[in-house]
Amino acid sequence: MTGDRVLVTGGAGFLGALVCAELLDAGARVRVLDALAHGQDDVAGGLAGAGVEVHTGDIRDEQARGRALRDVDAVVHLAAIVGDPACAADPATADARQPSRRHLIDDAAQAGCCAVFAPPARLRPHGRPGLPVDETAELRPVSLYAEQKVEVERRLLDQGDRTPPATCLRFATIYGVAPRMRFDLTVNEFTRDLWADRDLEIFGEQFWRPYLHVADAARAVRIVLAAPEESVIGEVFNVGRSDENYTKRDLVEAIARQIPTGRVHYVHRDEDPRDYRVAFEKVRDTLGFVPRRRVPDGIAEVAEALAAGRFPDPFDVRHRNTV
Repeated sequence: MTGDRVLVTGGAGFLGALVCAELLDAGARVRVLDALAHGQDDVAGGLAGAGVEVHTGDIRDEQARGRALRDVDAVVHLAAIVGDPACAADPATADARQPSRRHLIDDAAQAGCCAVFAPPARLRPHGRPGLPVDETAELRPVSLYAEQKVEVERRLLDQGDRTPPATCLRFATIYGVAPRMRFDLTVNEFTRDLWADRDLEIFGEQFWRPYLHVADAARAVRIVLAAPEESVIGEVFNVGRSDENYTKRDLVEAIARQIPTGRVHYVHRDEDPRDYRVAFEKVRDTLGFVPRRRVPDGIAEVAEALAAGRFPDPFDVRHRNTV
């Protein structure tokens, strides 16, 4: 990877800024294309100061895409309206972005780049409830957000003439502290609310979800880009660790062991289409990737950042993807 030029779309985002840091550390020349839709001018400034070539622009803009793709060796595509609630809140904009992803794929192929596609797809387990699912499980998108990610993933894996050599990463639900902080992610949100001595209402405490620290997610991108092509091209990897699947009740209990404040109210739900456990053996066995941080580490990190005043108003709308 040393000397390679890598474009990171959404590079000033929650995950993107840490991906840029990982790639810089690996010796890559990093370029970012980001619309800065959440006011991350300070994050963009920090990236530029670290040596990242920052382009402010939207992937829907053909000229911005063309400039950003010029002379790059690889593309890490993170730019998106991220998350089910954000897409549901503005489905028209989410729909409008989908053609630009197809154009980005076509443009990357024409430019001779390889690609890492990272926004996750929501899975609903196929088979017995509660059993972990691996990369071979049937994809069952349960939202507009998921449908869009599945469509792009399938197009990338088709490996046609207009498709760049690509690897698809399905991240577990991300948490942790990052330059562009988000408090609308489950671990971060629950930790913030209890730290702030708020009432926390939990819907469906028995439902499962896998979790992954944002810094580990960024490291996974670096590992994929540095791996031999025969190990990663045309492959899908679940990114996480198998013993980091938690129910919402598990999360609350883990937070309560560190934070004694706040009050929790459980609201029973019989079904949640995003109730699933995931197996992560493939990424471990193929790439040697094992997350270094666990959910309790992330809880402590978020609580310490809050106590230190790193986020003067953790309830500010800047720290979430929906208003």
